[in-house]
Amino acid sequence: MPETNSSNSVFDLVIAGGGMAGSLLAWCLSQAWPDWRIAIIERQAKAQNSIPASFDSRSIALAAGSITLLQRWGLWPDLAANACPLEHIWVSDRGHFGKTRLSATEYQQAALGQVLEVEHLGNLLDQKLAQQSNITFFQPDVISSVSPTPDSQQIQLNSGAALSAKLLVIAEGGLSQTRQLAGFSVSSDDYQQTAIIANLALAQSHQHTAFERFTEHGPIALLPLTGQRYSLVWTVDRNAATDLLALDDAAFTAAIQQAFGYRAGIFKSTGARAQYPLTLRRPDDIVRHRSALLGNSLHNLHPIAGQGFNLAIRDIQALMLALADSSDAGADPAAADPGAYRVLRQYQQLREQDIKRVVWFTDALVRGFSNNSRLVALARNAGLAAMLLCDPLKRPLAMQAMGQGQSYAKY
Repeated sequence: MPETNSSNSVFDLVIAGGGMAGSLLAWCLSQAWPDWRIAIIERQAKAQNSIPASFDSRSIALAAGSITLLQRWGLWPDLAANACPLEHIWVSDRGHFGKTRLSATEYQQAALGQVLEVEHLGNLLDQKLAQQSNITFFQPDVISSVSPTPDSQQIQLNSGAALSAKLLVIAEGGLSQTRQLAGFSVSSDDYQQTAIIANLALAQSHQHTAFERFTEHGPIALLPLTGQRYSLVWTVDRNAATDLLALDDAAFTAAIQQAFGYRAGIFKSTGARAQYPLTLRRPDDIVRHRSALLGNSLHNLHPIAGQGFNLAIRDIQALMLALADSSDAGADPAAADPGAYRVLRQYQQLREQDIKRVVWFTDALVRGFSNNSRLVALARNAGLAAMLLCDPLKRPLAMQAMGQGQSYAKY
C-alpha cells in the first residue's frame, strides 16, 4: 500500500497534482520503473470509497489515439464497458449554411473516439495506485516552496514535510500555484466566456453522434454517453451564464433546446450544472531546471474541440519516451536521473509543435466562430461547406479529432 505523509523524503520524481493527469502519469511511471520512488502531492483529501458514476458525472472525449495509449498502458479493458463510442461528428454554424460531418467509417475506424465519465477513470487509477508500493501520497497537502539545487528540487509542504526530488512534474491544473513557485511565467487571454457543463437525458437514441454547433455567443457541444444521454458543454458570455444557472431544471432544458434546435433530438431533462470561466493560459516554458509542466498546467485550453485531456495523454507519452531514452543505456536504475537536462530537453522538443498546433486550432475556432462579422461568417461557412463537399479538406479536422496528429511509437 502507498504510504501517506511519510517522513521518507528523498524521491526520484515528485508529481504536484493527483488529479487525472498526475495519477495517470504515476501509474505509467510505476509500471515502467518499479524501483523509482515516486511521490504525489494532492490538495484534495482522498475519498474514502470509490464514487460510482451518476447522471451528473463529468465526461471526457477520448480520441482514438488516446484509446490506443490507454490500451498500451493496461487500463482500457477495465474502462471500455462504460465508454460510449463516438462514430459521427456534426459541425454546424447556427443561422448559416455551413456544416460538415465526420464519420468513423470514412477513415476505416470503428469509432473516432470514446466518451467516458471521468469517475470511471478516476476510480480505476485510485485502485491501481493503491497497490503500488513505490508511490507515496502526501494528501491533503500543498507545496509551499520550491528551491532548486544542482541535483534536485527541494520541496517544502504546508504540513511541514520537506522533500527532495530529482524531477518535479507539475500537473495541478490551469491555476497551478506550484508552477509559479517553480519560476514559470504564464500569459493569459480571457475569452470573457463561461462553459456550462451538464448532462442531458434524451427522448431517443443519439446514434453515437456528437455535435459541435457554433452560435454568435459561443459553441454548444454535445457528446454521446451511455444510457441515452448527452454530455453538454454550452459556452456563453459571462452575464448569460449567470442567468442560465439561475433557471430551474425544466427552464434550463427548454433554454438549451431552443438554443441548439432539434437536430440532436428532444432533451427530456437536465442534471446538475457546473460552470467554468474560460481563459487560455500559455506558460512561456515547458521545462525549467529539474521541473516540467504537464496537462492543464501546460496547456489550459478552451473546451471547444475537446482536446485538453488528449493533449495531457500525449504529454505523458512524450515524458515516458524521454525518460526511457535516458535510462536505456543499461545504467543501474538507482543511478538514473529523471531530471537530467537531456531528458527535459527531449520532452520539450517532443511537445512543442503538437501543443502549438492544438492551441492555435482551438483559439482560431473560438475567435472565428464567436464573431458577428458577416465577412468572417461567410468565410467560415464557405470553409465548412467545402469540407462537406471535398473529403481531403476535412481530413486534417478528422485527424485532430482522432488524436492522430502526434504519436511516439515506443510509449
